[in-house]
Amino acid sequence: MQKKQQTVIILILGLLIALSPFSIDMYLPAFPAIASSLKTDIAHVGYSLTSYYAGLCAGQLIYGILIDRFGRKKPLYGGLLIYLAAALACAFSLNIHMLVAVRLLMALGGCVGMVAARAIVRDLFPPKDTASILSLLVLVMGIAPIIAPTIGGMVNTIAGWRWVFGVMALIACGLLIATYTLLPETKTPDPAVSLRLKDVLPEYLSVLKNPAFLVYTLAGGISYAGLYAYIAGSPFVFMTKFGFSDTAYSWAFALNACGLISGSQINRMLLHKYASTHISFYAAIMLFITGLLLLITTSMGIAGASMTLCFTFLFLFCLGFLNPNTTALALRPFTMAAGRASAVLGSIQMIAGVIASWTVNFFFNGTAVVMAAVMFGCTVLTLFLLVSFTRRIQTKQDLQTA
Repeated sequence: MQKKQQTVIILILGLLIALSPFSIDMYLPAFPAIASSLKTDIAHVGYSLTSYYAGLCAGQLIYGILIDRFGRKKPLYGGLLIYLAAALACAFSLNIHMLVAVRLLMALGGCVGMVAARAIVRDLFPPKDTASILSLLVLVMGIAPIIAPTIGGMVNTIAGWRWVFGVMALIACGLLIATYTLLPETKTPDPAVSLRLKDVLPEYLSVLKNPAFLVYTLAGGISYAGLYAYIAGSPFVFMTKFGFSDTAYSWAFALNACGLISGSQINRMLLHKYASTHISFYAAIMLFITGLLLLITTSMGIAGASMTLCFTFLFLFCLGFLNPNTTALALRPFTMAAGRASAVLGSIQMIAGVIASWTVNFFFNGTAVVMAAVMFGCTVLTLFLLVSFTRRIQTKQDLQTA
């Protein structure tokens, strides 16, 4: 593969993965406007985030089997068309219930990019390069949280919140064209892959039976749920508690996204010298410390806007190291079933995200404590999983050498 073609492919895959984060981040500054227009409050608008996460979870399991059965591109076309139609429906929502429901459908379409992109990376690149390529995708994906709230805030100010979803529809059109013209098909259709439910379920269960996949998927998914807790809580914390305008909030969100990007790119350099297992372990320790400090300072009431921004930046910085490596380690055992493995990985991540965002919305008390508590809880579980698995592997090796 030529360098130029590889760059184009990585860019498109990054944009496909970024579609869902962009769809989340872009409308966050419009929360107050949506609440006012649909005669509800910001907390109820927040449930449209939860429904989106639920759609991401269910949709990935559907596409996992479809992209192994029909190849990578045909399901991509279908999912992007569903996303496009749902984005237009969001723009014409009559009440908050309709918006929450259509956001679910929007996620069911948009999540195809997440599943297909990870599978295509596994198709095209050897296992030793997977973590590095995924870090590049994080670079492209990480641009979304930087520019999405800013674009969303500008569109909301100039044309109103409904046009925010109109812009999302235009983005889907662009991705459809790019996928059709520039993205190669990396897997031929496989009629041997059954679509019958009684055959599909054992296929997914067989993926979960791989110990390394299960541990690294859970560790990566739960740690990433901390990001979703931040996304769910940050509009309340920064715009309601700290009084940020939608523009100021957009800049704060962009700053924290730079933490995720910078961590992922430093991770690429470290991979030349250290193994993914080691980087994941030490990143989990730093994530735990950062989450603990955020919880302590918010609980004591000493965390103002600047300190909260500092700790959330460091939190996302640590995630930039952790997520590409846990994803690569989880997918490493799979070749023919890369689509299904990618789907299970993404679905578990979304389940954790749904739980985290729902918890923040449900227990929100007007402070940053709930958001911080959920973020810290995610770090505790992540570190426990990695430590336990590392000890298990070490014990097994000791028994083999005894």
